[in-house]
Amino acid sequence: MFGKTLKDADGACIEVVDPGTLNTNAGPDFFNSKIKINGIEWAGNIEIHVRASDWHRHHHDNDPAYDSIILHVVSISDMRIYRPDGSLIPQVEITLPEDFFKIYVALTEAGDEVKCASSLSKLPPINRVDWLESLSIERIQAKAQKVKDLLSLTGNDWEQTCFVIIARALGFGLNGDPFEMLARSIPLRILHHHSDNPHQIQAIFFGQAAMLDSSLHIFDEYYQLLCREYYFLARKYELRPMRPGLWKYARTRPQNFPHRRIAFLAKACEGGFSLFSRIISNSRNVDQLRELFAWQLSGYWHTRFSFDTEGRSISDTLSQASITLLIINAVAPLVYAYGSSRGDLDLAERALDILAALPAENNTIIRSWQQIGIPADNALRSQALIHLRKEYCLTRKCLSCRWGHSLMRTTIG
Repeated sequence: MFGKTLKDADGACIEVVDPGTLNTNAGPDFFNSKIKINGIEWAGNIEIHVRASDWHRHHHDNDPAYDSIILHVVSISDMRIYRPDGSLIPQVEITLPEDFFKIYVALTEAGDEVKCASSLSKLPPINRVDWLESLSIERIQAKAQKVKDLLSLTGNDWEQTCFVIIARALGFGLNGDPFEMLARSIPLRILHHHSDNPHQIQAIFFGQAAMLDSSLHIFDEYYQLLCREYYFLARKYELRPMRPGLWKYARTRPQNFPHRRIAFLAKACEGGFSLFSRIISNSRNVDQLRELFAWQLSGYWHTRFSFDTEGRSISDTLSQASITLLIINAVAPLVYAYGSSRGDLDLAERALDILAALPAENNTIIRSWQQIGIPADNALRSQALIHLRKEYCLTRKCLSCRWGHSLMRTTIG
């Protein structure tokens, strides 16, 4: 905020060549810094205090870790500091205007709302656009890293990884964790052995989801069939079901009950699960990607929301909005992770193209941004805004946010 050229207490010109690395543990505030004092380069550590006298108050004068300090930065220069050998440590006094502190406190105080909402109009449009573009990359890289972390747990099996990622995405946030647990409890090799038997595939899924108990639904023949199949397959493959009670139903419409989502996932495994290879093959065309999720339920689930609930006029397919969310939260990260892991920049770039071609998400976060004049015209932008909200606004990382940084910088001039 103050530029790279400063003046020390003796009038010497100090150029910050490299601020070094922020130290979050004991010791000097910045390690391995480089500065130039009147053209001579120095390498060492930098310490920052409110008052210069804090040096003694914090007992740095008796700590050898501070002997290599090359610059002391303070807000109030109430004394000068010397090294043990008697040499004077260069000292820079930086005084922040009162408006800076007012903005900082206003931005970082507790609360859920976007604190800078009323000030964003002051920012040049290019500043807003550049930050959102960076955030979109930051978000998909974070998601891709989760894919790679999971990949290492599956022995670098991309299909098994894809299976888990798709399952988690089918949880649509509320049931993401239990869906991931379910998928990780079922090796694809077992599903491949029974890919020609839809009843057995469903039995494995619902059994592992802890949704089968032969003492329930005595007169439901299909339910009892799944129970018998699961008990046989569980013994054969030594399967252990999830802990009961993990599934969430609060504020969930029947159409989105976990049972139907599980039925869709089971449908995806009929004939063998090979979705990852087809995702990569069709990654240039969003319409073709949508076709990969055109799963259609039949039979028992044609009229069922769950084992307990029947319904009328139930859709046998996922809605287009649901498919869009699957592509945003599962397909794009998979494509980006695969492309970046292979060094295929073109493939990684396709993940961004996929998001840019999809409509923006419609949720409370996106609507709140729209209300303060920051709309999202596609999924790439909505992902950026979601990331900004979760990773910066809610955690009060305003100094790390380019918008917050720019607003505070305006007080310095």
